[in-house]
Amino acid sequence: MLKNESKQAVTTFFENVDREFNAFLKARSADDYEAAARLILDSEANGGRIHVTGIGKCSHVATYVASLLSSTGNPAYYLHGTEAVHGSCGQLAAGDVVIAISNSGETGELKATVLAVKNNGCKVIGVSGNPDSWLAHESDAFLIAGVNAEGGPLNRAPRNSVLAELLTLQALSVALQVEKDWDPIKYVRCHPGGKLGALRENEK
Repeated sequence: MLKNESKQAVTTFFENVDREFNAFLKARSADDYEAAARLILDSEANGGRIHVTGIGKCSHVATYVASLLSSTGNPAYYLHGTEAVHGSCGQLAAGDVVIAISNSGETGELKATVLAVKNNGCKVIGVSGNPDSWLAHESDAFLIAGVNAEGGPLNRAPRNSVLAELLTLQALSVALQVEKDWDPIKYVRCHPGGKLGALRENEK
């Protein structure tokens, strides 16, 4: 049975998520995504591709985002955050776009990757909670994904910041999906398995 302190910590976490998440949502506008979406669409129009990278917990966000974008009309590839400087930049081509995710925007390993990416002729979309960070200044387009508190014990482990990063890039994926006219038939063609892989009655 959970200790009372543990139950209280969960309750406090939910309260913190409610406060941080709603504050984050209220501060967002669809116009925030214009520059990033345009960067990707212009790249794709010239044969460019999307890559997504991050360090630590952000790397898991990156793999999900690459998968989400791919399933909704914008093929994307995960770029390993540290292996990029040990040969994985070979998956890049000049003109590609790399989405780089970092809560602080100051992570040393990601700095090296971003510099390598730019040296290979790619554009960078930075995603961070700090609009004055190194990543923000080095990016060709920047998306804010910031919170004031993580919500858990010690206020260290990424929790609310991960939610903000996910929401930010999910919103970008929505804009890109519409720009690509991604209809149910196209979606099912790329996603034939599972419950999502069948046309609904109102889509036939």
